[in-house]
Amino acid sequence: MTSTTTTAPVPLLRLALRLDAVVTGLNGAGYLLAAGPVGDLLGLPAGWLRGAGAFLLAYAVAVWVVADRPAAPAVRAVIAGNALWAAGSLAVALTGAGTPTTTGTAWIVLQAAVVAAFAAAQAAGLRRR
Repeated sequence: MTSTTTTAPVPLLRLALRLDAVVTGLNGAGYLLAAGPVGDLLGLPAGWLRGAGAFLLAYAVAVWVVADRPAAPAVRAVIAGNALWAAGSLAVALTGAGTPTTTGTAWIVLQAAVVAAFAAAQAAGLRRR
């Protein structure tokens, strides 16, 4: 009889990584393609959003690649990147950098929470391996 407990966490880890890649890519594409209107809504400079969008698209591709072969060092790098993004986002929200609107501040906090949740799910998946 074979045990499935050693293989079950890999799909969970891959799912967390792939969801992260998809959400990050969609967010990046939105920032890049609609920087002006999104910037107006959030109260953030369009240039910041374009830069963030380009970075997020590249990051999404990298996370997708890591999901294909989730080696522990690469997964830890994704987790660290997500933790840094979440912390940086909260710093922006708390300091008001870029003068976000109320909607912008709420969005920044919300996306920080989502990114932190991805990091937590990825860490849990990595621990279960």
